[in-house]
Amino acid sequence: MSSIPHRVSEAVSPNAATIGKAVKIVGDIYTKEDLNVDGDVEGKIESTDNKITIGTTGRVQASVKAREVVIFGQVQGDVEAVDKVDIRREAKLVGNITTARISIEDGALFKGSIDIRKPEPKTATSAAPAPTSTAAAVPASAAAVGTPIVR
Repeated sequence: MSSIPHRVSEAVSPNAATIGKAVKIVGDIYTKEDLNVDGDVEGKIESTDNKITIGTTGRVQASVKAREVVIFGQVQGDVEAVDKVDIRREAKLVGNITTARISIEDGALFKGSIDIRKPEPKTATSAAPAPTSTAAAVPASAAAVGTPIVR
């Protein structure tokens, strides 16, 4: 008995929406809950605050954007995750990755670039602006020619 199905079941969210392996979707998918993709999707998949799992039978030709992305199947397209991208042993990903954390298991196939970005720190109050917001709004070229920065 292989340990792979057990690992797949650990990564799949039991209360998530599921696209079955006999389903093909052409178009964009926006969801506010976790999503398991076992079928075919062409277009875009977005679940900004949740987890998207591409199952072993999942075939995605789309950009994928979520809080966390776990790939067991095939993805052709860019992947963006706020928290983490996890590419498992049997996975195949052709596309660019933007994330804060990444895990690629031995045996996974990946072709593309990886851009590691630190997650935005969450502030206690959203009313107070960041102390460097004024300086960040001034283009570097304006500061270089002697334009005064008003604070």
